[in-house]
Amino acid sequence: MASKKNKKNRTKSTPVVITHLVQDDLGFWGKTKWHYIIIFLTAFLLYANTISHEYTQDDAIVIYDNMYTTDGIQGIPGLLTKDTFFGFFKEEGKANLVSGGRYRPFTPVMFAIGWEIFGRSPMMGHLMNILWYGILGIILYKMLHVMLIPKRPTQSNVMLVLLATLIFVAHPIHTEVVANIKGRDEIMALLGSLLAMFWVFKNPVKNKLLSSLLIGLVFFLALMSKENTITFLAVIPLALFLFRDIALSGIAKKMIPVVTATIAFMICRTAVLGFDLGGKPMELMNNPYLKVQGNGYVDFTAGEKLSTIFYTLGKYVELLIAPIQLTHDYYPYHIPIMDLGDWQVWLSVIVYLTLAFFAIFRYRKKSIPTFCIVYFFITLSIVSNLVFPIGTNMSERFMFMPSVGFSLLLSILLVKYVFKKYGMVPFATLCIVILSLYSVKTVTRNTVWKNDFTLFQTDVETSINSAKIQNAAGGSLITKSESEPNQQVKIQMVDKAITHLNKAIAIHPNYRNAYLLLGNAYFYKGNYQRAVESYNEVLRLNPGNRDGTNNLAVALREQGKYYGEKENDLNKALLYLKQSYDVNPNDNETIRLLGVTYGMGRQHAKALPYFKKLVEVSPNEVSFVKNLSLAYRNTGDNENADFYQRKALQLDPNAFN
Repeated sequence: MASKKNKKNRTKSTPVVITHLVQDDLGFWGKTKWHYIIIFLTAFLLYANTISHEYTQDDAIVIYDNMYTTDGIQGIPGLLTKDTFFGFFKEEGKANLVSGGRYRPFTPVMFAIGWEIFGRSPMMGHLMNILWYGILGIILYKMLHVMLIPKRPTQSNVMLVLLATLIFVAHPIHTEVVANIKGRDEIMALLGSLLAMFWVFKNPVKNKLLSSLLIGLVFFLALMSKENTITFLAVIPLALFLFRDIALSGIAKKMIPVVTATIAFMICRTAVLGFDLGGKPMELMNNPYLKVQGNGYVDFTAGEKLSTIFYTLGKYVELLIAPIQLTHDYYPYHIPIMDLGDWQVWLSVIVYLTLAFFAIFRYRKKSIPTFCIVYFFITLSIVSNLVFPIGTNMSERFMFMPSVGFSLLLSILLVKYVFKKYGMVPFATLCIVILSLYSVKTVTRNTVWKNDFTLFQTDVETSINSAKIQNAAGGSLITKSESEPNQQVKIQMVDKAITHLNKAIAIHPNYRNAYLLLGNAYFYKGNYQRAVESYNEVLRLNPGNRDGTNNLAVALREQGKYYGEKENDLNKALLYLKQSYDVNPNDNETIRLLGVTYGMGRQHAKALPYFKKLVEVSPNEVSFVKNLSLAYRNTGDNENADFYQRKALQLDPNAFN
């Protein structure tokens, strides 16, 4: 009995002893704590230069111009019960400009809490992005480790997992996500997805109910960060099928918390946005598969749309392998209208078909490359424009989740074809070169994300044929010029803005916002006639547009003022001032100028109604009361003239001095 007992005890303790010895034998490769430190420090150091950056790009939508976020903790109910864009647009309907609407409240809630604690602090926003990115790197490492190394680790498989994680962390295509505070939605979506997947594999606690609740909670929060988390409904079963000897019924049981969390999210989303998968926006900046014809839009042909989509899918592969020319803007027509006769389209088709055939024919071997390819396809599908329109051709942030598959596949190729064939020195050298090139590109690309001005002025040189970036570059120059003390430099900036805006209109002839900004640029230059023409274009494209209407009235007023004061042409002055009054009859300055101009033309009876209107609106404004008194005097109505003269003197004894 004793020998059996001792044998039993030895059997129980044997795996622990063996694992311990293997860990010791691996040396550095067995010290996972050091791996965590390396991963986190790599993430932190690569993005440390963003800590001093300002808000930029879409930060306005979810942070500093969002009425709910800037209300701090009190704004959280609004974030949870409205479309994510509603707090920015502040109008029903506008929040749903993109197909299907957006319900991503988790990271805006994080921003609201940050605003409550730190106020308007982009520094804290950037710092938190870096910290969460570092944590994501660790979770990715742990997930790959538990998925790919279920038993005894070896040097090559630990090397594989660490290298894949470092490639992911260092990849420059992620700069849009980490360097832009708004990109935290991508970070939290992937972090929650990987953590749920890790716990599905690991079963971290003995209490199955608690384990299921943890899995469901983190997956639910990931879904509340960004909807593309839903692709892990396919990714997790795929990984279980390939890397664990579990029956389909067992996989289904493990997926119960994930599926439950998805159902809960869909209920919440439907309650807020309704059951609307989204129509088709008919504006080029929200639907890249439109062409401008006359004053309207027409759809791409089926061939053009499919060709353009496959071209962008090929661009994704290119950017993953060689992320040399990065930009935040892939709007029309930086991505041109492609057709089935273009070789780049067919090259992309061949690449994707080759990957698909490889995955299909090797799925029985349950290899890691098969997982990488199928994972890439699954997570790419939701942002590919093949399933449903996403509002733009492509974006680097859309590769954040799929790039895990690329990073793992690249590390497999390096370990299998370099390390195992040529040894450590060539392998280490090549890895250092790749990681160094990626790191240098990441650090330098970060500098572009300093603020809107730097971002737009840099990327407009890359996305030359994008109407959106040409418009943004022009607008940022106009804004920057307002604080420029040197008048000559100011004019040069406005002239450059006009060039960009005209380019935007040439690309997109119905671009309302470009016409609006072009009108502003001409207005700042004092070219009121061209400003009026631009604002009229805004109103032609969008009758009743508030900004176009207001700006047109001001431009017409200033044009009238110019002819009256500079050219002494009262007839032209009255022509433009009356047009301004017709557009906006409640502008006090326009009303005053009409009264003054009629008065200068000795048409005092016509001047009188305008001065009376001013006094009705502002009865205690001395200059208005004084002008009304003089107008009555000039029409021979001395009784009213004396009355308003006394009133003016009561308001200011020196009114007539």
